[in-house]
Amino acid sequence: MKQVDYIIVGQGIAGTMLSWFLMKRGFSVVVIDDGKKNSASRVAAGIINPVSGRRFEPAWLYEEIYPFAKSTYDELSDLLKINILTERNLWTVFPSAQMRDAFKAKADKETNGKYAVIPQQLQYEEYLQQDFGAAVIKGATVNLKNLLPAYREMLISKEALLDEHFELSQLQLVNNVQVTYHDIAAKKIIFCDGAAAATNPYFSAIKFLPNKGEVLFIRVPGLESSDIIKKSITLVPQPDGQFWAGSSFAWDYADELPTAAQRVVLEEKLQQLLKVPYEVTDQQAAVRPSGHDRRPIAGFHPEYPLIGIFNGLGTKGTSLAPLMADHFSRVIAGETEIMPEISVNRYFNMLRQ
Repeated sequence: MKQVDYIIVGQGIAGTMLSWFLMKRGFSVVVIDDGKKNSASRVAAGIINPVSGRRFEPAWLYEEIYPFAKSTYDELSDLLKINILTERNLWTVFPSAQMRDAFKAKADKETNGKYAVIPQQLQYEEYLQQDFGAAVIKGATVNLKNLLPAYREMLISKEALLDEHFELSQLQLVNNVQVTYHDIAAKKIIFCDGAAAATNPYFSAIKFLPNKGEVLFIRVPGLESSDIIKKSITLVPQPDGQFWAGSSFAWDYADELPTAAQRVVLEEKLQQLLKVPYEVTDQQAAVRPSGHDRRPIAGFHPEYPLIGIFNGLGTKGTSLAPLMADHFSRVIAGETEIMPEISVNRYFNMLRQ
């Protein structure tokens, strides 16, 4: 049997980051992933935004999260010889005067203009409906379409990737000292498999809130921008001149396929933002996981300590994943205790109360 320290299930942003930091700490890994094209990480635009929600609250731990994320992505860019992180402004169009005033009050009080300001002059007037003005928020995008395939090739070169769909029935726990999967033996296994974790019986205690998101890819003749443009919908510039336009949220869904109903919803939002015609070139959908409290989920099962999880990164996955994966790898190495805010034990403790 091939012997490794850890089996990682999933190579989205969570599995990529956790395997990277474990290897940096000298652990051996095998990542099991089938390269599913409509996984949440592969459909996502990779936006990093320092504020959250309609109240423009500063994102959780952003002062630590963003510098660490930038450093990590820059390091991987050099290693993999690709562009990963691009710092961008989020041109945020206000839908109402009330939202504009709330933003100004929050920006003045919380950040003193560090991450967000109201510009002196509007841009994109020819293209956007922005009767109530706009704000500029300092953010970034992570090019997941570059990162995930390039990192996958690196894993292959290290003989650290098993390219197949993971079958839980093939997992064996051996005398509580190791796990085996086919011809691989490991000290432990860690599930970083996104929405699939919601059906994993080992983690049925977790209150996952899987939701389906759909996006369009569009062309807007004449509109050229390196900014992320955001109102009721978010436009993210793509290398080929198109825009990623999304995303929708659906809590009830029959399957993972794009739907005509959500295309209508997305196009209605586009028409609230754009003054000009556009062309839809593609539609994609994915199911994304998140926990009930919007915090990552990390740790090992209290009754099955050979089985771990790193999941629930949600819509802020590209900003959260590097720091949270580094932290979890330090927990695994015995260097620190896990943060209570992300510990999987918070769910099992709820069952005991």
